[in-house]
Amino acid sequence: MRTKLAVCANRKHQLTDMYVIASSKSWNKDLANVLHARTGKVFHQLSDPTCISLEYLEKINPRYVFFPHWSHRIPKDVLDRFECIVFHMTDLPFGRGGSPLQNLIARGIGETKISALKCVEEIDAGPIYLKRPLSLHGAADEIYLRASKIIEAMIVEIIDDSLIPHPQTGDPVFFQRRKPEQGNLLEARSLEELFDLIRMLDAEGYPHAFININDKRLEFSRAKLSPDGILADVRISMTHQKVDKK
Repeated sequence: MRTKLAVCANRKHQLTDMYVIASSKSWNKDLANVLHARTGKVFHQLSDPTCISLEYLEKINPRYVFFPHWSHRIPKDVLDRFECIVFHMTDLPFGRGGSPLQNLIARGIGETKISALKCVEEIDAGPIYLKRPLSLHGAADEIYLRASKIIEAMIVEIIDDSLIPHPQTGDPVFFQRRKPEQGNLLEARSLEELFDLIRMLDAEGYPHAFININDKRLEFSRAKLSPDGILADVRISMTHQKVDKK
C-alpha cells in the first residue's frame, strides 16, 4: 500500500485507518513516507491550506490530522469533526503563542519540550497527549530537523497507544509572535546575543537577522561563535534601487 502525498484528490477513499500530515516545511517533506514505512498505515501529506477543509478531509476520513508545523488557520468545522493534533515547541502551558523557538532562544533557554496537544479554538490551550525533550542547540533549521524526528516518534506513539489527552496544568505564560524588525542586529548587546539572533532566524521561511547601513541591507546566516568573534555568511542587497530615466 503506497503512501498518498500532497495533492487535493477528488476520489473518496474506502479505508478508515487513514492519517493526515499537514505541513509545507522542507524538514517535514518526507514525514508521511517515513511514517508509512514505520507503521504500514496510510498517511496523506498536505501542504496546501485549501485542503484543510471539511469537504476535502471528509473524502479521506482520517483518524487523526497531525500538524507538525502549520502557520495557517484551521477552520472550526474541521476541529469539530476531526481529532486535530498540533506540536508546539514549549512545555505548555508555558509559552503559548507565536514564534516559540525564537522566544525561547531570546530568553536564553537551551532545552525545551515538544508538546503534542489537541487543537482547540483557544490558541495552544488544548489537552496534552505527551511531551518530549528537545535541545535548542544550533541553528533554527537544525533544530527544526531535530524536532521533526522527535515528532515522528510522537506520532507513532499516539497512534500505537491510542493516547488520551489530559488538560494542561499550571498558569499559562504567553509569547507574542516576533516581528521581522526584531531581527535587527544593532539591538544586540553582546556577541552571544548577536549569535542567538542570527541562528534563531536561520531557517526556511524566516527573515534573516540583518543590519541596515544607509541604503544597503546585510543579512546573516550560518553563524559560528568563538571567544573572539562570530564567523557568518552575509548577503548584501540594496534597500531601494534607482530607476534610470531614458
